[in-house]
Amino acid sequence: MNRESQDPKGRGCARHCNHGFSLLELIIVIVIISVLLVLAISRLLALQVDAERVTMETVAGTLRSAIGIKVAESIVRMKVADLRALEGSNPMDLLAETPRNYLGERDGVDPATLEDGNWYFDRQAKVLVYLVRHKGFFVGGQPNPPRARFALRLVYSDKNGNGVFDPGMDAIEGMRLSPVEPYSWSRQ
Repeated sequence: MNRESQDPKGRGCARHCNHGFSLLELIIVIVIISVLLVLAISRLLALQVDAERVTMETVAGTLRSAIGIKVAESIVRMKVADLRALEGSNPMDLLAETPRNYLGERDGVDPATLEDGNWYFDRQAKVLVYLVRHKGFFVGGQPNPPRARFALRLVYSDKNGNGVFDPGMDAIEGMRLSPVEPYSWSRQ
């Protein structure tokens, strides 16, 4: 028998054998687990926000690619002037397949009545709208509910500098999907 495990009074391994947690040890373990859980949850929320941001920007990027293809097609066919008809139209119409979270075209709908995380085209305002799911991490755009709005805009050389496309004077250079209001995503 090993000397360390013997007790001179014959109680076996009383000093070295532990029969459970003390209350203090239990509290320390609970605090450590709680801190780790809070850190994990906050990191998970940050990942969810990043996923929403990337998903929204991927759809916008796909739309920009479709617009670029349409512009290239118009240039090749020498029908650049036809691009003017696309201004204010629904950019989702340029896609072969719309995203699953696209609700379609709506006429002056109250965005508060629609589910967050979805896209729709507002026919009256002539804008494509994304309804933000993680509202506390989105800055800019339209409030109540927070949303990003995009519109198809004509790109042209403004020769007279008046800020308006003049068919006889200005030259069409392309189309752009532009945010109507500036926005950004935060991580806080």
